[in-house]
Amino acid sequence: MSETTDLTGLGAGIGRIPIMGVQPVVDGGRFPARCVEGESVTVSANAFREGHDAMGVQLVLVSPNGEEHRQRLRCVNPGLDQWETTIRPAQTGHFSFRIEAFSAPYDSWAHTAEVKIPAGIDTDLVCAEGAVVLRRVLAEIEDGTRPAADGPVVRAALESLRAPGLAASARVAPALAADLRGVLAERPLREGVTVSGSYSLVVQRRRALYGSWYEFFPRSEGAHFDPEQGWTSGTFRTAARSLDRIAQMGFDVAYLTPIHPIGTTFRKGRNNTLDPRPGDPGSPYAIGSPEGGHDAIHPELGTLEDFDAFVARARELDLEVALDIALQCSPDHPWVQEHPEWFTVRADGTIAYAENPPKKYQDIYPLSFDTDYEGLYAAIRDMLEHWVAHGVTLFRIDNPHTKPVRFWEELLAEFDEKHPEVIFLAEAFTKPTMMQTLGKVGYHQSYTYFTWRESAEELREYLEELVESAPYMRPSFWPTTHDILTPYMSTGGRPAFVLRAILAATLVPTWGIYSGYELVEDVPRPGAQEQIDNEKYEFKPRDFAGALARGQSLEPLLGTLNRIRREHPALQSLTAIRFHEADDDQVLVFSKHLDAAASGTGSPDTVLVISLTAHDRDARCAVHLDLDALAVGESFEVEDLLTGERFSWGRDPFVILSAADRPAHVLRIIHPEES
Repeated sequence: MSETTDLTGLGAGIGRIPIMGVQPVVDGGRFPARCVEGESVTVSANAFREGHDAMGVQLVLVSPNGEEHRQRLRCVNPGLDQWETTIRPAQTGHFSFRIEAFSAPYDSWAHTAEVKIPAGIDTDLVCAEGAVVLRRVLAEIEDGTRPAADGPVVRAALESLRAPGLAASARVAPALAADLRGVLAERPLREGVTVSGSYSLVVQRRRALYGSWYEFFPRSEGAHFDPEQGWTSGTFRTAARSLDRIAQMGFDVAYLTPIHPIGTTFRKGRNNTLDPRPGDPGSPYAIGSPEGGHDAIHPELGTLEDFDAFVARARELDLEVALDIALQCSPDHPWVQEHPEWFTVRADGTIAYAENPPKKYQDIYPLSFDTDYEGLYAAIRDMLEHWVAHGVTLFRIDNPHTKPVRFWEELLAEFDEKHPEVIFLAEAFTKPTMMQTLGKVGYHQSYTYFTWRESAEELREYLEELVESAPYMRPSFWPTTHDILTPYMSTGGRPAFVLRAILAATLVPTWGIYSGYELVEDVPRPGAQEQIDNEKYEFKPRDFAGALARGQSLEPLLGTLNRIRREHPALQSLTAIRFHEADDDQVLVFSKHLDAAASGTGSPDTVLVISLTAHDRDARCAVHLDLDALAVGESFEVEDLLTGERFSWGRDPFVILSAADRPAHVLRIIHPEES
């Protein structure tokens, strides 16, 4: 073989040709980068060499079965020696990749020939040097390191270089022709090969990146009140009837708050009071009673068979079921008696309940992982396995940041090996370092600070930050949750709910709403950023059909947003986002563009969103578009996907937005091939 090889990034020094700044790499390779099947992933590196000779850079992608695929990187910024290529893994599993940089003698010779031959300088020598290069290519064919199919075009070019009596330009022409260039671009002649370290890339199923979640309390679906009998809980049978409505709105995931038996000791009453009234159901997050713990179902919801029927109906409607897992116990949980070592015991002999001073949660005992880690780990793993066996494919984990990160790293690795289809969403409203580390150790998705990012500037900065962390942390945007109702939402009325739904659904690939959002439930509990009459502590049946019939429901908007998301692959990408300028600082302008190959539709897909961010004002302003980011010329057609209107636009269109009537444009760019 004519190649020589150097290693770099493996403790072997810089190597013959320096390779620096390989991406996507997480913490120097300590954790794997991640993507989903079919997602466009940019692989890049800084690679350079001394002098002026040509060089090349290749990606070697190794599939889960060990098969290697080579792909050439192109230099996208010669001044910064930045090389890039894009991959779209089509299967899930654990991949690895490395970068190889090399001197490219054919490219160096070709450049010399293109300069010297027309100038009549050293023409015979240039031809002789070209022959030396091509003989090396033939040697690779002979030793089996290059396919024999390359032979005819190489031999023809070599014979021409040696041909006497021809003009120099004619002699070199076959060696510079497109067919030979193509062969040596795909399979370059290499020397001084330098190899970077090997880095991990985990490819997961598409739901790990893209999906629309609908959260609800199953006990409220079908619950009813009788003045004599009191409350009757909804069941899985009645909750299953709601799945049709959820599916009709285009949601992908039916997310259930905890479904387990609820303790009675220190049971909370309405609005988190300490004096429950008869019939108050208690918080489903106070898990465990004599009827069972985390692997049991609250008797009022039904049986395990009823749950199986619920999951089966969801699947019929192309919905996946997500289950809320809160790793905590009520004082009545079987674990409290069976495994007191799994809890923190205070100096007075009592078990410590949950506190976040001044808040107290007397009905909840946190778990302690420091006394019997292995036993508690096994119990939690087995509990999750139980629900996977009954059709749960996603878990929303309550407060994962209050558990050891080591625990999550080990548990998520085990599930990645045994059940790679199962997805974990972190409900971690906490410090950025913890949120990001949970992503690095294996969480597929995370709640985010979107709920509190309101201005155009804040949203732009936050999205740029999230794009930077895309190889390890995927955001999920929720305008409200059962625990959170921000002042923006409680004071903005319907316009606030409309705006935040549009932004959440278009800024990132995964978003979700909490049941009642479509009814604009926006009354806060005094002194708290949460709803009054919080559903955590009471039944809350809702008249969805009546609100829809009266024209008071946001269901049509939610359905439209989810349809747009499904029809436009660009909105299913996080990293495709680009921001544009507006003359009004409360107007956010962004686009998402995928070329024909990345979109999977045979044509480019580009969505442009121009939105108010304040719910209490209108805007009349020009916006200034980066036409390269939109992949259009100076004039182009757009279609508003919310209204069906069409416009002819240019680089600086003028827009009129109204919080009450037209808070945003969600526009499809009509590319010439679609016209």
